[in-house]
This record gives sequence, C-alpha cells and structure tokens, in this order.
Amino acid sequence: MSDTPKGPILIDLDSAPEQGPDLAPPVPDLSQPPAQGRAMQAAATLAARRPSRLVRWFWGLLVGFIVAVVSIAAWDFAMGLVDRQPVLGWAVMALGAALLLVAFLMIIRELAAFSRLARIDRLQHAAREATQGSELAPARAVVKDLRALYAARADLDWNRDRLAERTGDVFDAPALIALAEAELMTPLDARSLREVEAAARQVATVTALVPLAMADVVAALTSNIRMIRRVAEIYGGRSGMLGSWRLLRAVMTHLVATGAVAMGDDMIGSFVGGGVMAKLSRRFGEGVVNGALTARVGVAAMEVCRPLPFTKRTRPSVTATVKRALTGLFTKD
Repeated sequence: MSDTPKGPILIDLDSAPEQGPDLAPPVPDLSQPPAQGRAMQAAATLAARRPSRLVRWFWGLLVGFIVAVVSIAAWDFAMGLVDRQPVLGWAVMALGAALLLVAFLMIIRELAAFSRLARIDRLQHAAREATQGSELAPARAVVKDLRALYAARADLDWNRDRLAERTGDVFDAPALIALAEAELMTPLDARSLREVEAAARQVATVTALVPLAMADVVAALTSNIRMIRRVAEIYGGRSGMLGSWRLLRAVMTHLVATGAVAMGDDMIGSFVGGGVMAKLSRRFGEGVVNGALTARVGVAAMEVCRPLPFTKRTRPSVTATVKRALTGLFTKD
C-alpha cells in the first residue's frame, strides 16, 4: 500500500516568499543595441583625426590673413587717433604694445611647454634603452636627468634624497631604473590615477544625466583634455593650449589605431556585474561605458606623459580604475 497521506494539502502562505510585480526583475529591452560609449568614440575619432594638407593650408592662410587685416586696421585706427586726440591715441598704442607683449610671452610659454614635453619623450626613450641594455652609465645618466627634471618640486624632496642615497648601492642598469621608478614615480602615479578617476566619474555623470544632443561628446572631449593636461603637469610636462591638444591627439591616435575605444558591455561586465546593462537605463549604460573609456584614455595618457616606462611597476588596470571611479555612482539594485 502507498504511504501517501490522503486528504487536502495545506500550504502555509505566511512562510512562503513574497512575490509581486514590484519585486519582479525588469524585462531587458532587447530592441536596443548594447551601450557602446558613442560619446567617447566620437570624441576620440575627432581628436585623432588628422586634417588633410589642403585643410591645414586653408586654416594657416586664413589665420595669417585675419592677423594681417586686424594688425593693419589697428595700426590705422591708432595712428588716426593720435592725429585727432594725441593723448588718447598714445594710450591706445600703449595698450596695443602691452597686448603684443602678452602674446609674445604666451608664444614663449607654448614653446617652453613643447620643449618640456620633448624632454620627457627623450628621457622615456633613454630609460627604455637603458633598461634593455647592460651598461650602467646610461642608467645613471637617466637617473641624473630624472632628478634634474624634478629638482624644483618641493613635494618630491624626500623621494629625490632617498634615490640619491640608494643610487650608489645599485650596480645593475635595469635595477637602477626600477629603483628610480619606485622612488619617484609611485607618488606621481597615485596622483595621476586620482585625476583619471575624477574625469571618468565626471564623463559618466554627464552622459547619464544630460539628455542634450552632443552635450556628452563635448563633455567627454573637454574632460579628457583637462585630464590629459593634469596628468602631464603631475609628471612634469606642463603643457599649454597647443601642447594639451598635441598630447590629446597622441593619446587618441594610439587608442583609435589599437581599437581600444571599441569597448562594449563585455569589458565592463567584469566590474559592474553580469547582466547589469539590463537593469540600468540606456543613458546610464552609456555613462558607464563612457566613464570606462575615459579611464582607458587616462591610463594611456599616463604611459605617454610618464618620464619612465612601466617596468617593475605594473601598468594601472583600467577595470580597477573604473571600479574606484564609479563605485556608488551607479548602483546595481
């Protein structure tokens, strides 16, 4: 005989888990493509695009023509004013001379910025060659130039002194470069990563909350220019307006060439959780991807602006950087 009890089966509804439409998971919108970070891709393509020679000639001639017209008009205006009102005319001439002086100083600053960036490029190249070689003299020369580069940095006084004390105890070229990297680059890497995280957070927030067309592209481009400039300043390559644009183009060109800006849900799934794009809105998804792409641009900027290549120290992880930058910004609940 069967041991199955006869009679009605009672189910205790109080102990059953609560179910309701408000607790059901949202239905993913499969009609829309996954977030691709289009704002950052557009900004990267725009910054990396090199104009044709004809376009460069056009803008060069246009700027030269405008400068000539404005200069002649200003000169005629000032000389005519001198004839009619000598005191006022000479005052205008003095203002023009002051303006020219300031423009000349700005040009000098831009040239100095380009020179400093070129100095960092040469130092990075020399450090890479010294690391691959076995002679100690090139490595000592790199360390000497590196200390000279940061000679005016009061925040690195302790690091420079410590490096000077330990330099004489190292007789291997790669080890000496690694020592310089550990002593001088560690604090600068930490500051640069904070700038990268702040830029990634800003781009993600603007993309998610500002629905205006092209606003996310403009925000991504300006935030990345500011981030790259700050990273360059931290590593000692203070850049002006033209220098910042040059750095941006160098970084973006590298990323576009390697396909690093074509990053979608598969990359960010490791730090925002599987299927999280189905839980977030379309704008939030784009914000996360754009923030992740900004972090990738920031890490590439660190590699470009750093006077020493990453040898013993590990290159910063984009995933870990985005985790720290976007923690709490977009929740998974």
